[in-house]
Amino acid sequence: MTNPIADPGHGHSPAAWTAVIIMLFGFLLGTLAFCFAEFSPIWVALIWVGAAIVPIGALVGVILAKAGYGVRGPKYAPKAH
Repeated sequence: MTNPIADPGHGHSPAAWTAVIIMLFGFLLGTLAFCFAEFSPIWVALIWVGAAIVPIGALVGVILAKAGYGVRGPKYAPKAH
């Protein structure tokens, strides 16, 4: 009899969700600013702000995972399905 494959977690952790939400906000801001960029120069600056938010979100996810909120972290309690 074989052992079942261990569930790798698939990123269902506070660290992953926080990172994804921040990065989605960056993409949303950049996309909206790109659509309105022809109306005002401030929108061009917001494109770059949105682009800067994306790697910040990834960094926040790594920091939270190292702080224990990742899939295998001590502060993460998986929910039963």
